[in-house]
Amino acid sequence: MTSADLVLPPTDQQTPPAALLQAPGNQALDQALVDMQVLLDQHGYVIAVYPANIATAHERRLHTIRNMLESDRIALLKVDLPPLGLAVLVRQLRQLSICDFSAGVVASAARLLAHYIHAGALLNSVTKLDRVPVSLKAHAKSWVPGSQFGVLANPNPQLIKIGTGELTGPEFGTHLLVAKGQLQSDWVTGTIAPAWQVQAVHEVALPSDSPGWWGTSKMIEFAAFLPDISVIYQLVSSVRREVCTWCGNELIGDRCGLCSAPLKPQENQTRASGVLNQGTPMRQGS
Repeated sequence: MTSADLVLPPTDQQTPPAALLQAPGNQALDQALVDMQVLLDQHGYVIAVYPANIATAHERRLHTIRNMLESDRIALLKVDLPPLGLAVLVRQLRQLSICDFSAGVVASAARLLAHYIHAGALLNSVTKLDRVPVSLKAHAKSWVPGSQFGVLANPNPQLIKIGTGELTGPEFGTHLLVAKGQLQSDWVTGTIAPAWQVQAVHEVALPSDSPGWWGTSKMIEFAAFLPDISVIYQLVSSVRREVCTWCGNELIGDRCGLCSAPLKPQENQTRASGVLNQGTPMRQGS
């Protein structure tokens, strides 16, 4: 991971920790190469997950390390999720890493799992929001004192003015992670949580990148996610595995998670349906 505050606490004693890949300004290249080699020697593979809005120099550093080590055992996953949603995805990949999946399957599972993360925020203004489509009408309303907006960035962008609509939530059992910025409101826990029938609500610290991502510090970020590793395991297991013709690693989906080589369209397999309809019925919790 490229930022310490995107590493959520483990949900159990088995979830492994995440390693922090420092920015160029915080660590010399020689030391970064040594640290990466140590990780490879200890674990065999490294799956580096970083946000789409990462500093160019930091992203360049990651690619430089991979190229200098000439290793196909380093996956670089650039993920376009809000900070809290990205933190959730990283924890899920940490959970998967101790299951009986190969590194290639874990790396390529990131794109699959991201689809099941409902990441959004409550904002007092959308004037500086450029991550989600915002209409001129919504921009105009944001100038009205007291206006608040519910925004969903993933999996399908949505924007509503509070009191005039609802955000479409998941159709499967989830937990809700909440991180409060400089905004006082119970809308997320009092409206979103019951409307989405979440099974539990957990509060965490707001990631430092969140105000910049959402365009305001007066916000509350949230992310609904699959909490049960057995469901995540079943979801990933339901997808046909292929072998990458470029690097020889296993993958799921249409692109290798380790070398990024695409799978030929005719070989691509879709995931099994109905996986998330199985298991314990949803219930309200807190």
